[in-house]
Amino acid sequence: MSESIRCLHMNHINAVVEGLDDVDHFRDLYGAQLILDLPEFQSCLITMGTVIFELFLPQEYLLNARFGPHYVGLEYQVPDTGDARNAVQARGIRILGDIGVAFHTHPADTCGVAVEIYHRNFHTEGPPNGYLEPIKPVDYWRDEHPLGLTGLTRYSVAVSDAEATTKFFQDFMNATILYEAPRPAVGARAVGLALADTVAEILTPTEDGVLQRYLARYGDGIRSTVFAVRDLHQAQSYFTDRGITLQPGDAPDTLAIAPEDNCGLLFEFSESASRV
Repeated sequence: MSESIRCLHMNHINAVVEGLDDVDHFRDLYGAQLILDLPEFQSCLITMGTVIFELFLPQEYLLNARFGPHYVGLEYQVPDTGDARNAVQARGIRILGDIGVAFHTHPADTCGVAVEIYHRNFHTEGPPNGYLEPIKPVDYWRDEHPLGLTGLTRYSVAVSDAEATTKFFQDFMNATILYEAPRPAVGARAVGLALADTVAEILTPTEDGVLQRYLARYGDGIRSTVFAVRDLHQAQSYFTDRGITLQPGDAPDTLAIAPEDNCGLLFEFSESASRV
């Protein structure tokens, strides 16, 4: 029995936010589409720049308030959910939620990331009952929307042990190393991994700095979504016109919207080519 999974495509990034006002924030600021309401899971799906997010809206936010808004994990499409479940169980990885057609791993067993597994492609097939409206194509986001989004550059995962995390992603999720680079702005080094049609950047601290303090606050887990944009100056002007000042991102040649301006979630923007 295989103890690894074969990821084909990243369906969506999962995050906890405080409530419906936060959903409105993403719709108002980014023009995000609400494509699916999932009251049975206390969540909804939105998309911007073709990147899909599942936003969880817990009814009893008191249970999440100490941790605050945060990234939970992400969902990957695999050829067969049952085979993936067997691989997870063979490794002794706990399953937190299992609805049969999809399941979530326990983040404590998967480098702080709740990996959700499903067999359908949310971008080409969608969920079985369809979306509330079709996902707007990347041409719209790049050429018509004034922010000029062109997709996903990467997402970053902050961890205390980059070597162990990299090995896990390689052995369990069939990732391959693309690059290694310093991230002096946050006192870290990065290992870029090719994982299906995405890039996962593993960040680990090299000194007492921004990333070290982030890990002390949140522990291992997803830190940021990095969007590709047509032009960084265009993106900067877009936010300036809306009263928001972007700041330097974790990597060179990136700009970021501060979490306090973005419902607690770190978004970054780069002119690098999209992988989705």
